Amino acid sequence: MTAQDLYYEAEQLEKMLHGACLDTRLELQPSVSKVLDRMRAQRVQIPSRLRRLDAALCEDAIEAQFDNIPV
Repeated sequence: MTAQDLYYEAEQLEKMLHGACLDTRLELQPSVSKVLDRMRAQRVQIPSRLRRLDAALCEDAIEAQFDNIPV
């Protein structure tokens, strides 16, 4: 996959996430992380907005794990 393909895939995911509900965000989080991992592996520069998006999605996923823990 070329750098341009990776950017395109990341941008498509970003568009799908814009204004998405939490369930959709949680569903797409692994895909976003995988694209960024492939970008890192190919030493493609990752825009800061995509890094922030990935961090926010990972945080959402972690918080969602704790929502089901009984107190």
